[in-house]
Amino acid sequence: MGLMRMLNMAHGALFLVGAYMGLTLVKRGWNFFLAAILSGIVVGLLGLIIERRFLGRLQGLLAEQVLLTFGFVYILTNLCQWVWGPVPAILRTPVSGSIAVGDVFFPIYLIVVVVVGLVTAVCLYLFQEKTRLGSMVKAGMDNREMTMGVGINFGLVCSGVFYFGTFLAGFAGVIGVPMLGAHPRTAIDALLLSLIVVVVGGMGSMQGALLASLIIGLLDAFSKAFLPGLAEFVTYLALLVILLFKPSGLLGGRT
Repeated sequence: MGLMRMLNMAHGALFLVGAYMGLTLVKRGWNFFLAAILSGIVVGLLGLIIERRFLGRLQGLLAEQVLLTFGFVYILTNLCQWVWGPVPAILRTPVSGSIAVGDVFFPIYLIVVVVVGLVTAVCLYLFQEKTRLGSMVKAGMDNREMTMGVGINFGLVCSGVFYFGTFLAGFAGVIGVPMLGAHPRTAIDALLLSLIVVVVGGMGSMQGALLASLIIGLLDAFSKAFLPGLAEFVTYLALLVILLFKPSGLLGGRT
């Protein structure tokens, strides 16, 4: 919605495809993190096909984009179920062991996931703020007509951003398999969480997405520990509060 003004509801399904691909590669003897990267590359190519062949024809038509990409959720979910079956699958963590903090034990793999997330966030920030391509992306978000007027290939920039976003979806799917498993419901679960994070953080704000993901993650973790019966409701309560009092999101700009 920031650069391309497209609403992609198929992100959760791409997350699921990446999870199943990584699971298959690891079971065939691939290194876990190499499998995550390769799965991200393949899922990115799938996302690029969706963007070039389908979404590119629906510029500015948000309702049509929602219907089309939500249709891809069902198509990709059913394809995954056809290929890998309906039974949930899970992988052993590539890093075993835990760290004790008082009476609480934290699995080392969870710390690895936090580190991967922080490294990804820093890399995205540096890309956006310190590179020429990042400047093109920000210029396209501010004024796409002026960006095209100075000779920037705006279509190519959009395709690159969409590819990288779907690459991250596939990569994250593999990283999440040891914790979440892979099953058809994963697509909707990942989609709902991502939508909540985007709305709470503010559409078009990378820093807002990072802040919102931390807040939603902490709310989810603490509510499951102390209010298990209301855990799912708490994240939607945070969404409701933001929509009521700051509809643009925590760090979103006015529209």
